[in-house]
Amino acid sequence: MLQGTGSDVGKSVLTAALCRIAKRAGLKVAPFKPQNMSNNAMACADGGEIGRAQALQARAAGLAPHTDMNPVLLKPQTDRVAQVVVHGQALNAMEATDYMASRDQLMGAVLESFERLVHAHDLVLVEGAGSPAEINLRARDIANMGFARQANVPVCLIGDIDKGGVIASLVGTQSVLDPEDAAMIKGFLINKFRGDPALFEDGVAAIEARTHWPCFGVVPWLRAPALLPAEDAVSLQDPSPKTTGALKVAAPMLSRIANFDDADPLRLDPNIDFQWVPPGTPLPRDADLIILFGSKSTIGDLQFLRDQGWDHDLMAHARAGGHVLGICGGYQMLGQEIHDPHGHDGPAGSVPGLGLLNVTTVMTDTKQLTPITAECARTGLAISGYEIHVGQTDGPDRQQPFAHLRGQPEGARSIDHRIQGTYLHGVFAQDAFRQAWLSGIGAVGSATFEFEATVEAALDELADEVSQAVDVDALLAIAQAPRFARRSP
Repeated sequence: MLQGTGSDVGKSVLTAALCRIAKRAGLKVAPFKPQNMSNNAMACADGGEIGRAQALQARAAGLAPHTDMNPVLLKPQTDRVAQVVVHGQALNAMEATDYMASRDQLMGAVLESFERLVHAHDLVLVEGAGSPAEINLRARDIANMGFARQANVPVCLIGDIDKGGVIASLVGTQSVLDPEDAAMIKGFLINKFRGDPALFEDGVAAIEARTHWPCFGVVPWLRAPALLPAEDAVSLQDPSPKTTGALKVAAPMLSRIANFDDADPLRLDPNIDFQWVPPGTPLPRDADLIILFGSKSTIGDLQFLRDQGWDHDLMAHARAGGHVLGICGGYQMLGQEIHDPHGHDGPAGSVPGLGLLNVTTVMTDTKQLTPITAECARTGLAISGYEIHVGQTDGPDRQQPFAHLRGQPEGARSIDHRIQGTYLHGVFAQDAFRQAWLSGIGAVGSATFEFEATVEAALDELADEVSQAVDVDALLAIAQAPRFARRSP
């Protein structure tokens, strides 16, 4: 199990790297994260959803994503409320305090999934969440030491040297842990080192002397993660790489933005100048295309969008002949009205949409959650992706659909086709469709970029770099058979 001294220390990336390393060594390997908190989710073929990071790790392992890889997923709707997803299915929305008081009741579900993976694979690589040093959360923990102790899974602790204070964070973590928890940690990794690792040899020695844990390696600052699908909202805080792309694409950073990895094929395409627009910043006037991505709280983010004045920017952009695309929650926002009679998205009621598409959305009890294959209405090209949404959208602009799905129109386009909306996620990952669709709004030269090949090459590069920096044999030597006899009810 890879745990960290804090969030964003690189647990997800290093788990993906080790999945690819183990796969290349001929092992049947699977990723596992007991509890994840993310609005970046992936629909699985078994009819549920998991965190996007585990889907990427599955890809690194050569597997299709499965709900057992992330049995508990929390999808924040507000600062205090999150939807609780167990074994891929949404159960309810809970206040944070209520969830924290009862989350240990989910340990049985967590161990069920873990046991199935263990019996089907040679190796299971487990990713923790946050930090085990948050001892105020230990009593009902299912994500870090609570799981490690229950399943008897050895731990490697990761420290992020780029943030500074890595010696204190590793030594301090040991000092605050219960001795039995600390005994689960068999060694540590230093991550995100810039420069010559030899310069930190004294630091490694100091940590080893104080903790009596061996160091499995010092991992340099890696280039490959920038070319991989975005893991969580942390990535939105980093400036987008500047390009000389002819097509300018902008996307507002909504407060509850979801499945924003839909942007990755556009963000990484060297022929596109892609820009995330942070709150408090106007949408750029010279953008060719503005994209509203999905949201875990469509009505809440629609109000957030208006609070930033982005609704006026969008209207001006549309009046000037610019293109707008709404995906999932963004599609719902583009319509005339959103009705939520039973309060699935927040307080029950109705709100006016942006009015750029002549459609109306009604929030429903049923969540659409499935991989799809469809046909683009404009290009006739086959597209694949997934649906993951609540709500039904209908109206006159559906007569000009975005795609045809299961023999029915999917999505909508305005009469002049400049405003478009769809519920389909992941479609821009397909090079032929992305190039054809972008050519319809004036893009040129996109055929030089292949997204899927870029991701595969990045995973291989990631594995190569980690293999050089980490004593993988020593790290995997701590792996052992788990136990399940102490399972909670």
